[in-house]
Order: sequence, then structure tokens, then C-alpha cells
Amino acid sequence: MTTTRFLTGITPSGTPHLGNYAGMMRPAIAATRTPGVENFYFLADYHALIKCQEPERIHRSTLEIAASWLACGLDPEQVTFYRQSDVPEIPELHWLLTCVTGKGLLNRAHAYKAVQDKNAEAGREADDGVSAGLFMYPVLMAADILAFNAHKVPVGRDQIQHIEMARDMASSFNHLYGEHFTLPEAAIEDNVATLLGLDGRKMSKSYDNTIALFCPPEQLKKLIGSIVTDSRAPGEPKETEGSALFQLYQAFATPEETAAMRRAFAEGIAWGEAKQLLFARIDREIAPMRARYDDLMLHPEKVEAALQIGAQRARALAQPLLQRLRAAVGLRPLSATRPQAQSAHKAGKAQLPAFKQYREADGKFYFKLVASDGRLLLQSTAFDAPRDAGQAIARLQKEAGALQALAAQLAPVAGVDATEVTAALQALAAAADA
Repeated sequence: MTTTRFLTGITPSGTPHLGNYAGMMRPAIAATRTPGVENFYFLADYHALIKCQEPERIHRSTLEIAASWLACGLDPEQVTFYRQSDVPEIPELHWLLTCVTGKGLLNRAHAYKAVQDKNAEAGREADDGVSAGLFMYPVLMAADILAFNAHKVPVGRDQIQHIEMARDMASSFNHLYGEHFTLPEAAIEDNVATLLGLDGRKMSKSYDNTIALFCPPEQLKKLIGSIVTDSRAPGEPKETEGSALFQLYQAFATPEETAAMRRAFAEGIAWGEAKQLLFARIDREIAPMRARYDDLMLHPEKVEAALQIGAQRARALAQPLLQRLRAAVGLRPLSATRPQAQSAHKAGKAQLPAFKQYREADGKFYFKLVASDGRLLLQSTAFDAPRDAGQAIARLQKEAGALQALAAQLAPVAGVDATEVTAALQALAAAADA
């Protein structure tokens, strides 16, 4: 069975709340039991330094988040669960990628452009308040992914750009130094549940409307009691649509319990009674995990031990890769020569035509086929996504007959005959078979 690697980073920047649990943690932990999937979960504490310069807050948040995941059922024996700063190969890879990444690519990063736009509106210098860490954030994220050659990275749509940039960096490195990196793909999370908070808006620390995941029972009851409801009296039918109270209940209840609560709303259940039912249902699921969480918070050495297990497993994968990358870029002992097999491979590769995939300033993706002597044989038109360009390349590499099928996506090159292109594709296919 082919194994697919999924990688997810969690930035330690606060205390987990019920929305984090229902929307991300619970389904992610359930996914770790899927056959044929290898999961990597890491605490992105280097990333936290970009926005937070409060050491104790980062330290405390790291403990709280790690303890929360473990308490919720994440098994460190079944997944690779580690702290980013415990894997020194990641910042080293960050530097290697920095040296093959164009500044123009980083200029287009959404987070960086958002700060520049905000500065422009306020009449400040474009880079006011922009640290090198913020600017280089996409490279560190790429290093997180490529250090383990992850295949899939679960992200929301606002994070797709980071995965595309990681692919660009991996492609640039592979082109210069040989095929070392798998090109990662974004696993779009369109179905992530977004819970409403105490005030009816999205539950978010930004709105100060959250319910901490493992707050004590008495505090949980008090917070649930403060959920904003309408003025309908007991006996009056109540709407489930847009009700934060009903939505929270549904996130924790079984389908049968949800149906019963829906009927109770229609029959005019009193808000106080509904809140009592909500408290009982949430506490029933959270209470056993809360006990584990409280124990872990009292014994942080248990959390540390779990993270060290993950760090050892992560480094066992990252160290050999970094050794190969060092050799590839020329950072090897002076007494060492390039392995003969690798030299022969590179020499053979140089004698063959080659596809080159790249991104232009218009944000579109392109590829070209270059002959062994450097002449341009084939040029693509624009693709909206790197995956589309990659699929077209794969078809051409697999069968020269795809040349005609993909004609609409290829731009003619002056002075190049179709038979020469076909011969180049056949040579690539033969080399691949060999």
C-alpha cells in the first residue's frame, strides 16, 4: 500500500477553545487512524516568534497546546508529533531554500502584501514594522513541509499560496541540484466546522468570545449561560438557524440528540433549560479529556517526553535528507568526491532534453521543453495552478502522442519542427523506462 504523508503545523499563540477542538482537532485526530496515511503534527514555535516577543507566553502556549492534543487522543506512537525547534534540520533547510528563492516570489506573499497595504493606508513607509522573519515566513513554511517530503498539507483556501510557493522552491532546488523534493499539494479544508462564539460571531480569540476547551466545569457553565440569545419567552418556538446555542449543541451531540433538540426548539424550550442541556452534553465529552489535560499540565515532563519521541522520529527522517542536500550543493568533506553513480546520473541527465516548470510575474504557471544543447523546443501557455502544468508535463513525458491532444495549451516555437519535439519526448520516455 502506498503511504501518503500529511503534515499539519499548529502555532502556539493562545489557549485552544471549543471551536478549535470541533473544527480542527477532533477531525484531525480521527484522521490519524486512516490506513495508508502517515501523519506529522508539529508545534510551530519558530513561527510564533514572528508575531510574539513574549517568552513566557510562547512557553505557556506551547505546553497548553501540546497537552490539549495529547489529552484529546493524539497518540505519539501513531503519529510524528514534535516541536519545530527540536529539529535543527528545518532551519538549515530554510537557508538552503533561501538561496534558491527569488525575492520577487516573496514580494507576492499575501501576509507581506497585507502589511504593506495597511501601511499605505496609514501613510507609513511600505515596510514599516516588517521584520525579516515575516518576509521570510513562506520559506520557513516550505522547509517545514519539504524536510519530510510531505505529499499533502491540509490548509484553508487562504493558505493555498504558501503551498504553491513551497512547490516553486522545491522545483527550483530540484532543477539546480537534482530530484530531492516531492512537490507538495494543498489538501483544501472546505468542510471545517466554524462554531459561533458567545456573541453570535465566529468563535475567535480576536473577538474575545471563546470558550476555553478545558476550562473548569463551573466556568464552562457560566460561559454557556452568557451565550447571547433572542428575547423569545418559554413556550414560543425558537429558530435553530443562526443560533449559536443550537450550533454548539449540534457540534457535540449525536444525530438523534440533535433531532431531539431541534424539536425542543420548535416546541418553545426555555433558553435556560437549553443552556443546561448544552452544558451537560459538552461536559460529558470534555470531562474525561479535561482530567487528562489537568494531569499533563501538572506534569509537563510527560508532555516533553512525548515531544521528544516525535523529535527523534522526525530527525531520523530529516537528517539523512539534509546530508544528501549538503552533498548536492557542495557542502561535503574536502576528501569526499561526488558519488560516481550520482555523477553518471547527472551526466546522463544533461544529455537529455528537460522540462522546466516556472512561475511568471503574472502569477500564472508555465513550462518549457529544452533540448540538451539548450535550445527551446516547446513552450506552454499559462496555467492557473502548478498542478495543471505538472499534469500536462506528466502526459507529455508518458506519451509523445499527447503532443497533439495538448496542442491548445502549447505555444508554437519559431524554427522548431514537430518531429523534433516528438523525438525529444520519445527520448525522455525511453530514459524513464530505462
